[in-house]
Amino acid sequence: MSDPIRLKYLGRLLPGRSRDVSLLALGGCVGILAGLVVSVMSFLTNGLHSLLFGISLSERLSEQRALNHPALILIPCVGGALIGLTLWWVRRQNARLPVDPIEANALHGGRMAIAESFLVAGQAIVSSGFGASVGLEAGYTQAAASLASRLAVSLGLRRGEVRMLVGCGAAGAISAAFDAPMTGAFYAFELIIGTYSIMLVAPVLASALIAKLTTDWIGIDHIPIDIGPIHAVSTSDLPAYLGLGVLGGVAAVLTMRLVSVVETLFRKAGCPIWLRPVIGGLIVGVFGYISPQVLASGHGALHLELAIDLTWQALLFLFCFKALASALSLGAGFRGGLFFSSLFLGSLLGKLFAAGVGYAGVSASISPMVAAVVGMSAMAVGCVGGPLTMTFLALESTGDLAITAAVLVASLASAIVVRATFGYSFSTWRLHLRGETIRNGHDVGRMRNLTVGGIMRTNYRTVSIHQNLAQFCEDFPLGSGQRVIGLDDDGLYAGIILISDAHAALSETKGAMLANLAICAGAMLVPSMTAEEAARLFVAAASEELVVVDAPSTRRVLGLVTEKHLLRRYSHELEKTCRDLAGSD
Repeated sequence: MSDPIRLKYLGRLLPGRSRDVSLLALGGCVGILAGLVVSVMSFLTNGLHSLLFGISLSERLSEQRALNHPALILIPCVGGALIGLTLWWVRRQNARLPVDPIEANALHGGRMAIAESFLVAGQAIVSSGFGASVGLEAGYTQAAASLASRLAVSLGLRRGEVRMLVGCGAAGAISAAFDAPMTGAFYAFELIIGTYSIMLVAPVLASALIAKLTTDWIGIDHIPIDIGPIHAVSTSDLPAYLGLGVLGGVAAVLTMRLVSVVETLFRKAGCPIWLRPVIGGLIVGVFGYISPQVLASGHGALHLELAIDLTWQALLFLFCFKALASALSLGAGFRGGLFFSSLFLGSLLGKLFAAGVGYAGVSASISPMVAAVVGMSAMAVGCVGGPLTMTFLALESTGDLAITAAVLVASLASAIVVRATFGYSFSTWRLHLRGETIRNGHDVGRMRNLTVGGIMRTNYRTVSIHQNLAQFCEDFPLGSGQRVIGLDDDGLYAGIILISDAHAALSETKGAMLANLAICAGAMLVPSMTAEEAARLFVAAASEELVVVDAPSTRRVLGLVTEKHLLRRYSHELEKTCRDLAGSD
């Protein structure tokens, strides 16, 4: 057997414990790939900052006190021109929108395209490298997850295992980016895979740990979030942090809404898609000249802000400018995410909250540093999702278990506020704008792909509804079947004739018309309907069988579906999904 064929079927041949060990090894391999992706992307982005803005490789753009020259405000504008060129090219090629890891795992069984994913990663490098106020985390996870997907598909792994390796790729990317393996692992569980199970733990954790070790070995400096010693958190402070969590959720919703407002303004102004990043980049460049802390993702600015004490006026100014710069960057078309931006904004919000309760005299024991960590987690949960992910990020950043309760309380409060008032994280909100309704990477693709066209029967019988009733009963005696599809004079769907009803009508009255016995004439299925949509129509029509037509306007009969068969197929697909989750054959 040739190597390509052996690779293709390797995943199907490994049984039991050997398979578990193999998946663990594959998780480790994906971790190495993720570590390399993060290292390369970080190096290129930092190199662009150094080259374009005249800073050393050891410095961060957002920690600068001021830009070296007023002409540097044009750098984000130039980056916007490059992004606009790629957007114009993609639109001209009529290419589909890139599938991100959440969408891939939810709808496509974890399958991602390498080319479009690396285009996204390249756009993220250009966006952040030229100073747009976006993070690289979306690019990290996109590239790493797509490599994991390609590896899994090439090995012929099962659907659930492909989805698992996509989660491993995302876990490794976040772990390497933040020097936080548990954060990366729970990012995969909560957001990318959409669930936590025993079979996922070892491969995902292996990927997260090995990705971190890979970047450590390469020597890439990602500036992990280093909080340092913090004050103890007492139980009496928890109500205040609960309020901060609510405030973080509200701020997250407003920030995400602001991105949509910017997009709407560009669209209503009739601005071409290629010109939007240029305009957005110019405005962000002006903001950056006023305060460089709003540029790029904000790693340096976060550490600078945590290290010094700013007045509440300065905190409010920086919060508003960073939120507006991020919304302008994303709304104008720059590629990136709100992950790190939300952490930075949340830390500012936390310090503002501490200053506010201090002035009000509500609680003198609220530490600004603790409030910064709690606010950071609360707002990030609102924008990104994943309460446990952000709790572990705070825990791994501070090394202090005492802060965990405050962070978890605030994170859950933020998540509830966003869920109740907005319904989506930023990543799933972008999918919602495209017509999707998914909220995480939980696998709904099987159910989405179970359509009427795939389950309908084509061995149906037809009859003209103008046929004589006696002739019909002669052609279709009792016991010959249950139903016949009635057609009008043009051969189009006109209802369902139950054979038992026809014979009953013939025995009761000789003058009954076959057309009067037709049922469900206005209830029709179409091939593109999902099983869930079809089930709702069965309930509404109060019928056990419905006809499939090409379209309600033309009514050309294609097949027949019974409610019993539909529910049986739905249950079968649901059972397969549960088996994938449990890791059984």
